[in-house]
Amino acid sequence: MKALLVLALIQLSSTAFALPIGTFDALKATAQKAHPIETMEYDFEGIVKLSNCSGSLVKFSGMPETAKAIVMTNGHCIQKPGGYLTPGEVWVNKALARDMKLFDKAMNLFAIKTTKILYATMTNTDVAFYELDKTYAQIKSASKVSPYLLDTLKPSIAQPIEIISGYWDRGYSCAIDNFVFKIKEGQWTWTDSIRYTAGCDTIGGTSGSPLIAKGEKRVIGINNTSNESGQRCTVNNPCEVSANGDVVAQEGVRYGQQTYNVYTCLTPDFKFDLTLAGCDLPK
Repeated sequence: MKALLVLALIQLSSTAFALPIGTFDALKATAQKAHPIETMEYDFEGIVKLSNCSGSLVKFSGMPETAKAIVMTNGHCIQKPGGYLTPGEVWVNKALARDMKLFDKAMNLFAIKTTKILYATMTNTDVAFYELDKTYAQIKSASKVSPYLLDTLKPSIAQPIEIISGYWDRGYSCAIDNFVFKIKEGQWTWTDSIRYTAGCDTIGGTSGSPLIAKGEKRVIGINNTSNESGQRCTVNNPCEVSANGDVVAQEGVRYGQQTYNVYTCLTPDFKFDLTLAGCDLPK
């Protein structure tokens, strides 16, 4: 009976889009693979399963193997009591223990645990970085899993990408269609967002999935939202706002956020310092 209930929740969730978090606890689900999904063509090594979202094990360029490992997901996935982060709200070095699971190449799952949120916001972007209680070397020794490299450069239009969801155990393939000056969704605004071509038909629970440069171990962005019903600028119905103020919205369009600008706020020892000159993250 429990397995049937979980499966029913999964089937119901598949009609939702990306900003809503998943409707069941993926860390406890036992019937997830009953969902008709594609997995064989995707490499799940380094993909992370959260209770409500997806994520990835990432490493900043130049970080040593002895550094504490980092998981990247969306800011709207952090389980803030009472709801989402508000516009202008930023969390830095906030102690927070959370259980997650990490995939290896064979889609085996390994338990991992966070100790803090290094940085999280839903302002201008939608991202959260968790620090784990283990180093990259310790994770590699226990699971043979290597992290993705978080790219230091802005991606380009037409870049082929894969979006791999740990929540749903599935992947999508498409390309970057364009960059959007601003996206408004409810009370939140995101800048220089990534719009996808057809093929990445992300659903609820895929929030936080990495945008992976196809065929590489390189993350170039993060999946975060979609327009569910064609409404303009409402929750679950983001609209695009141009530099001259024109507003458009289209049902079914999916978006991600940039991540390369994280490097503007990192110290030489890979700590977040929002006071650095040129830091391009909300403070």
